[in-house]
Amino acid sequence: MSSIPQVGFTLVQLRYFAAAAELGSMTAAARELSVSQSAISTAVAQLERELGVQLLLRHHARGLTLTAAGEDFRREVRVYLEHTADLAEAARTAGEALTGALTVGCFSTLGPFELPRLIRACQARHPEIAVSVLEDEHSALKQSLRSGRCELALMYGYDLDDDIESVVVGSAVPYVLVAKGHRLAHRERVSFAELVDEPMVLLDLPHSGSYLQGLVESAGVRPAIRHRTAGFETVRAMVASGLGWSVLNQRPATPVTYDGHEVVSLEIRDDVEPLSVVLACMKGVRLTRRARAFLRTSGQSARWSEGNAQA
Repeated sequence: MSSIPQVGFTLVQLRYFAAAAELGSMTAAARELSVSQSAISTAVAQLERELGVQLLLRHHARGLTLTAAGEDFRREVRVYLEHTADLAEAARTAGEALTGALTVGCFSTLGPFELPRLIRACQARHPEIAVSVLEDEHSALKQSLRSGRCELALMYGYDLDDDIESVVVGSAVPYVLVAKGHRLAHRERVSFAELVDEPMVLLDLPHSGSYLQGLVESAGVRPAIRHRTAGFETVRAMVASGLGWSVLNQRPATPVTYDGHEVVSLEIRDDVEPLSVVLACMKGVRLTRRARAFLRTSGQSARWSEGNAQA
């Protein structure tokens, strides 16, 4: 039988450190936890001695800042503390339904198309899991995963760094969008070259804008971008009003825009790759039972790494 690794720090010390690190103040941490400031200070000092590394820099009258080692340790401690709560919950509710909160990040334009079915599937099997959504753009979602603001993130499968793991839950095929009265609206398929002399309306979100513009340029066409907007429905409305054509990769069920005009979706003749839609988390981080349940109901848990999906 393998021996259990021995550690000299306590769960209380980790909780006190996490509070001080999050709040940037021993005093604030003491107030938050209803203990004395000296208890926080002593616990953190003992933790640093045990680990042999400085975690916090103390600034007179200016609170605390994390060292580089402290920042890495804070991230790991956050996850560890979440799992101690998860362990306690598992003991209390053995044989009962999963309960508690789960925050799922979501790329802003993906929310209406992918998120409802995932939440609905989870709630059908685990109605006591309270799923909340953090909507943002791509780089902000990656940072939210790293900081622990969300445990999973629904996003596109591009530009994912080495510390992030993902599984595919869908696919987004790009298409050309034109107004109902456009000269090519009667066609089923078009090439980008047929639109080269017309103005383009670009969905100009971080990463998405360069991706969509790059699709056109990969066909040897330099688009004449006339309008840029971060709003998905704004793109559709501008196209419907005859202000240009666009390329998108999520298809609403209706061609009618918010202002009552209509658009037409056309397949692309050029060789373009579909964009993967993924659920992402931090690599090597053991997910909570709630997050693992969310993955199971999405049908993707078997494809996650052993460390993340471990029950």
